[in-house]
Amino acid sequence: MRQNIKIPRILKINWIKGFLICVIFNNGESRIIDFKQILERLGIPKDSPVNILMNPVELAKVELINHTLSWSNVKQFITMKNNRKEQVPFEIGADVLLKYSYPEGSGFKSKIGRLIREARIKSGLTQQELALMSGTSRTYISRIENDRSDIELTTLIKIIETGLGKHLEIKVK
Repeated sequence: MRQNIKIPRILKINWIKGFLICVIFNNGESRIIDFKQILERLGIPKDSPVNILMNPVELAKVELINHTLSWSNVKQFITMKNNRKEQVPFEIGADVLLKYSYPEGSGFKSKIGRLIREARIKSGLTQQELALMSGTSRTYISRIENDRSDIELTTLIKIIETGLGKHLEIKVK
């Protein structure tokens, strides 16, 4: 049987601030990559041309090529079959970038997940019990609580009012 392998890919660069680059992955997540931390973790030798990226101006020259981040300003060469050296851009695989990144905190979304978790625990309910009472699944409740899924307003009302027996109040400030 053929197995479906999900390979992370970067779809868009959202913003760059100093050593932080925020990207959107193909799983829909907006994630922040701290390149100072990644370059230190990778243990790049002092004489490596990659150290140019420790300068935020050079790091900001990043491009999105083939769904990963690429820097043509890093002087990196490979030897071809005919012994000719060819310059290639420096890239870090999207799988590594996903592993060493963290979700961009969209305040509202993470606040909803945290509020649902706190109310569920305070009510003494498991995720499974809340799911049964609100007509959803345990995995969906888990994804909402862990900021891995968006939630529609009607579903939010169902979880809060039917599942938790609380009243939902939304304010715009």
